[in-house]
Amino acid sequence: MSPARTRLLTGAALSAGTLLLAGCSGSSGTSSSGSHDSINYALPANFTPNWILPIGTAAHLNTNNISIANTLWEPLIAYDGSTGTIGWNKKGSVATAADFAADNKSVTITLGDRHWSDGEPITSADVKFWFDLIKANRSEWAGYNPGKAPDNWTSFKTVDARHFTITFDKAYNPQWMLANELSAINPLPQHVWDKPGDAKQDWTYLNNAAKNIGGYASNALWKTTSGPYDIKSFSTAGKVVLTANKKYDGGEKPGIPTVNLLPFTTADAEKNALRSGTVDYGYIEATDLDQKDSFTAQGYEVKPWSGWAITYMPYNFNNPSMGAVFKQLYARQAVQRSIDQTTLAKVVFNGTAVPGYGPIPQAQTSDFVSPTQKANPYPFSTSAAKSLLTGHGWTEQGGVMTCSSAGTSASQCGEGVAKGTKFQMQVLSQSGSTVTDNMMSAIQSSLAKTGIKFSIKTAPVNSVLSQTPQCTASQSICKWQLSFFGTMGSWYFNAFPTGDSLFQTKGGSNFGNYSNTAVDQLISASTTSSSNQAVQEYSAALAKDLPVIWLPEPDYQISVMKKGLGGFSQDSLANFHPAQWKWTS
Repeated sequence: MSPARTRLLTGAALSAGTLLLAGCSGSSGTSSSGSHDSINYALPANFTPNWILPIGTAAHLNTNNISIANTLWEPLIAYDGSTGTIGWNKKGSVATAADFAADNKSVTITLGDRHWSDGEPITSADVKFWFDLIKANRSEWAGYNPGKAPDNWTSFKTVDARHFTITFDKAYNPQWMLANELSAINPLPQHVWDKPGDAKQDWTYLNNAAKNIGGYASNALWKTTSGPYDIKSFSTAGKVVLTANKKYDGGEKPGIPTVNLLPFTTADAEKNALRSGTVDYGYIEATDLDQKDSFTAQGYEVKPWSGWAITYMPYNFNNPSMGAVFKQLYARQAVQRSIDQTTLAKVVFNGTAVPGYGPIPQAQTSDFVSPTQKANPYPFSTSAAKSLLTGHGWTEQGGVMTCSSAGTSASQCGEGVAKGTKFQMQVLSQSGSTVTDNMMSAIQSSLAKTGIKFSIKTAPVNSVLSQTPQCTASQSICKWQLSFFGTMGSWYFNAFPTGDSLFQTKGGSNFGNYSNTAVDQLISASTTSSSNQAVQEYSAALAKDLPVIWLPEPDYQISVMKKGLGGFSQDSLANFHPAQWKWTS
């Protein structure tokens, strides 16, 4: 999910800005690495790392958290695009093999001969510990979608210390299971983290400890690791210093002993740090591409970082004042037809984004995108958008469309929409990004031509995530109407782009509570069938049904890297992998 970009977005992230190093949260005093012993990496603006536990919860869907955690505790099966192609990176995995049964109803995993940093072996018991935690606390795990993992994992059988078998409730597509479910597993140090009690008590204990950001470097709990790096320091302002784990016995030996992850409150502050030479691996915004030569003249290379993602703005279908309006398909069509994605991609993103018309990434060619999604079912036209509203009982009053004919007939506003309801909605959006601000202003202007009032409130990304959760209409937190995690706050998929987390009823990252039983069935079919037909039908269905506002998908970032840093491809799944970074000259 890359509100996850976990994937966790996965959720992912981007930038923007105001000041210089004074605006650089937690990184002042850091000078240029100047040697091959360290590297200064700029984190996206306002995407402050705030979670160390390698188990995501809804309030901590920040890709930086996932990347850091996987650097400390190596995944069972690491799926990434760091070689240029998305696949299983066995060098960065604890498992060495996954053998599916002939009927695809179970898999037997083989662990490598690996050890924790305290010398204890990594065993099946460490995987079972993760398995039991997730089984007992599934509703609190951000990766949970009813009917999927761990619901569809019916048993865990330990064969021996380095082999175990997970049985499924039915046959699954092995590639989907490997890339989208088994890749979520992180072996955890059971001998250190498993306290007397049960899995629920362990969950509470670990999550409470993870809330103490200032204690990450000192708490003994976080010192037993399996990955290529350990935590040297972790400030509440977001600066993280990683140091090479000398006891690491996996396949991704760290090439740079010290990694400084630097937080910034604005992209301008980060750009000034690049200009002063204090950042080795940073970024610029699409609007800065005309300054490319000034960076290359300083010894940098400028490399776009493309992602396997979609970008969108969720509706809150349970919002007490606007939820009933959002539930009307014609209303969502009117909003979508008011979004000029082609101009946004060309002007706001300076040509570094592609329009997105549905739930499957369109920046790369794939067999998953349906012809319906490719064709854009709702092309930009504010006049057509306005006609959709006036044809369903809305009239323009004072520049704002107002429901003048309440009721459920084809020419009326629809179920639950009261007479006098104004079509006005507010978005809570990422702060600190010039690109985001420009896009929100452009959307505000085009919606106004349709007669839809669109107001904008901003906050740091972590606040946007925490203030726009899944909710019911009666909860005070449910007052949010639209949410936007930033122009790089895209959803980054695993290799197989299913919507089980995003758009399945009660999916773990279905922030707006979208629900459609026909779509649920298509999502389920896409995970079990080896044919691409099911996922293409899903693509077509959501391109038409508009569970969210589809927006242009930008490059993850425009990277600016010191010449001589290389040996890796930028991961299209939007994770960063410090162990893969090497100074080649």
